[in-house]
Amino acid sequence: MYDINDVEIMASKPLYKGFFKCNKLTLRHKLFSGEWSQPIQRECFERGKAAALLAYDKAHDKVVLVEQFRLGAIDSGRSPWLLELIAGMIDEGQSAEQTVIREAYEEAGLVIENCQFMLSYYVSPGGSTETVDLFVANVDSTDVQGVFGLAGEGEDIRVHVVSRTEAYEWVKTGKINNGITIIGLQWLELNHKEGLNI
Repeated sequence: MYDINDVEIMASKPLYKGFFKCNKLTLRHKLFSGEWSQPIQRECFERGKAAALLAYDKAHDKVVLVEQFRLGAIDSGRSPWLLELIAGMIDEGQSAEQTVIREAYEEAGLVIENCQFMLSYYVSPGGSTETVDLFVANVDSTDVQGVFGLAGEGEDIRVHVVSRTEAYEWVKTGKINNGITIIGLQWLELNHKEGLNI
């Protein structure tokens, strides 16, 4: 199997730097024949690392979801307000676990003391560097409700507490249509019967 040593970055040109950044790369890579590819050019969206939390109430078999406006879904023909797991970008000097603990409080008023790493994945590796570290934590959802978020970041986030079965039904029907949440809820569907050690 090939690795990073089988790729040569020949040039990198910044195209945009704002809230996000985008670079144009000229590169070549090894082919499965063992030869090198011709130079190719690709734009790469530099999104960074994110972390997400599946807040699961084991005692009541419920999950905490958040709902917020998402610009990327505005042309979907459906609502751009999406139901999601708690998530955020990892700040410099902060771990993924610290990020989900911070975001749980900012987005849902949840105080998380312990969480368990689930998995890490690339969101869209064909053109973006973004990765997500996904965690799960046991929470008490009894009094979880309201609208949260940081006004300084333009956040307006509504909390929903729903049964695990209803949340997974929303995955199956397409009401939940974003990768982080689908992956987290599918993981829960596969693992909840094993008595999660969280």
